[in-house]
Amino acid sequence: MAFFIRQSSLATHFRSPYQKTEGSMALPSRAFHVELGDREKALLAEDPLLRRFKSYKKSVWRLKRIGDVLTIVVVAGCCYEIYVKASLREEARNNAKAGGENK
Repeated sequence: MAFFIRQSSLATHFRSPYQKTEGSMALPSRAFHVELGDREKALLAEDPLLRRFKSYKKSVWRLKRIGDVLTIVVVAGCCYEIYVKASLREEARNNAKAGGENK
């Protein structure tokens, strides 16, 4: 009976992944670190001729910050306009309701 339980798919479902593969320790799960060659190092090195085309982090950060502030201002303005329209509409309803009851 133990043989059938061990071979059933239900038993393999509840088994931990470490028990499923017995030879898992023989294969490394990560690749080995390999040093870069001369060509790769040359490609990753900074080129002084291209320095003027690179964006400067500080100016890009400022530009992004200005864009974020402008977005917040526009969204706040839209929310304010919606609030004003809704409050005017509610005030008009209350005035119409009060005017209808006085007649």
